[in-house]
Amino acid sequence: MVYPFMSLNDGTQIVHSELKDDGSVKVYIERPKHLGFDTATCWLPSYCWEDISGFSQDEISYLKEFIESVSHVIIELAGEGGFENASGF
Repeated sequence: MVYPFMSLNDGTQIVHSELKDDGSVKVYIERPKHLGFDTATCWLPSYCWEDISGFSQDEISYLKEFIESVSHVIIELAGEGGFENASGF
């Protein structure tokens, strides 16, 4: 199960998994492009990035900074079943 988190101005979509048994959350980042998507995946709370394709180094640097700044919110939402089930938001 994945839950929507945010849409950025350039069309990039950020969604996240449920909270895994080990306390981790998988964050999926996709941006539509002609005939496909730019993609990246980040595991929280370890900030382990994988499967990066199509994003420039500057874009990934921005995304890393952004995800780190909101990671506590994503982890909390993952534990509650996304925005729709969150009690504190």
